[in-house]
Amino acid sequence: MKNNRLKWTMAWLAVAICAGLAQARAATLKVGDAAPKLQTGKWVQGDPVKSFDKGKTYIVEFWATWCGPCRTTIPHLNDLHKKYEKKGLVVIGQDCWERDESKVEPFVKQMGEKMTYRVAMDDKSEDEAGAMAKNWMAAAGQSGIPSAFVVDGAGKIAWIGHPMTLKDKTLEQIIEGTYDLKKAADEAAEEVKNQAQIRTLSQSFGKAMRGEKWDEAETALNDISKLMPEDQRDNLIMPRAQIAFGKKDYKAGYKLYEQMSDNNKDNAGLQNRLAWDIATKEGLEERDLKLAEKIATRGVEASKSKDAAILDTLARVQFMSGQKDKAIETQQKAVDLADEDRKDDFRKTLDSYKAGKLPKGE
Repeated sequence: MKNNRLKWTMAWLAVAICAGLAQARAATLKVGDAAPKLQTGKWVQGDPVKSFDKGKTYIVEFWATWCGPCRTTIPHLNDLHKKYEKKGLVVIGQDCWERDESKVEPFVKQMGEKMTYRVAMDDKSEDEAGAMAKNWMAAAGQSGIPSAFVVDGAGKIAWIGHPMTLKDKTLEQIIEGTYDLKKAADEAAEEVKNQAQIRTLSQSFGKAMRGEKWDEAETALNDISKLMPEDQRDNLIMPRAQIAFGKKDYKAGYKLYEQMSDNNKDNAGLQNRLAWDIATKEGLEERDLKLAEKIATRGVEASKSKDAAILDTLARVQFMSGQKDKAIETQQKAVDLADEDRKDDFRKTLDSYKAGKLPKGE
């Protein structure tokens, strides 16, 4: 639906423009500062980390069970954990702002192989808000989750932002000790100065998108791009694609989708979102199912065929492409892998494919 598409576009834009806005104006914790001490509560999973060891890199990611975007981010963090663990990376899933702490352990258990890194509760013994939430999130001016902090081998904050925007190249440089921390700190400070202007432009962008004034939306996006660091401008690819689709320039839109996929080959969740969007987005007069299959297959590979939702997406694309038998085979794998709360939905989809019918895309 149009409103859902706009919400997703604005959500992606918010992630893109906030990725570099590491601190709010009143923030006392910034890129380049020494990392605050770890003041966690109970460790739900993995060996406890009491302090930052010299020479090791840490990702401290703040999340909660009620946070939908956090659930999407978890597999990506898990991929980073597995990919760089032997190089000294330690990933800590720091629960914060939790509404019902009794749900944390069952949640982690249910995530299973998608969430194998360390997980800790917040320490609320002296402050109901939580020591980690106060001394990390609030201190850095972070008002939304998921939010991630990367601590380098010297115990300094090297990066702050939405975990989905943390690039492998950046993380590798931090791990290897080649990251220019001073430059990153200077850029973060400059971005804070641009914050108000970027927010105003994003409001103009949203208004133009709602009014389907594509040229105005594109102008606002171009102005936002000029205020962002060059290495973060790729995050505007998705909003640009939505403008292209609005103009019915499908060739340009799908080219941007392919570019986004190419730039994030290891991000299974993003691959899934792109492929599902091509297959189900309302109002598309042309669907590049060949591209959707390529992207969905890439998502399956990135998840090592262990994500039921991504297999469900690939099966849908296969069915739409006339590959009924393949779709049934893939959907059966999705059913077998699915958690109990989604198994029935995936089974109904499988029955639809067997009956030769394409179910409605949710």
